[in-house]
Amino acid sequence: MAQHTASTSHPRRSAWATGGTVFAGVLMMVTGVLGVLNGIAGIATNNVYARVDDYVYKFSLTGWGWIHLIVGALLALAGWAVLTGAAWGRAVGIALAALYMIEWFLFLPYAPVWALISIALGGFVIWSLATADRSGAGRDRTPPSAAR
Repeated sequence: MAQHTASTSHPRRSAWATGGTVFAGVLMMVTGVLGVLNGIAGIATNNVYARVDDYVYKFSLTGWGWIHLIVGALLALAGWAVLTGAAWGRAVGIALAALYMIEWFLFLPYAPVWALISIALGGFVIWSLATADRSGAGRDRTPPSAAR
């Protein structure tokens, strides 16, 4: 008689979650590097983006540059942690992806299309990291039948 365990009852979901976790780690690294580059551009010159006159969350573009630089660097590091299977990588990745989504929501008037894409990517990263198994993205897993 075959036994159904949590790891064997949903092999497709596990494969999707594992693939999604790897993809989320890569997305975090890529968007983090883009955030760093975006931040450097905002710090180096103050006219990279069109100015927005009346906006509640208005910062100088240099201020936005520093925000993008810091969040981008942290996001890239957390993405690396997710890919290497660090225990803290998923929790930090979820928190930073949420911060990333908030950052781009506040930056919406400056780059509306990219902000919407970034918010959607952040949502995918949160979903992927929250639904993945606890064993980590890049680790070798032994199937339950081979462990006997």
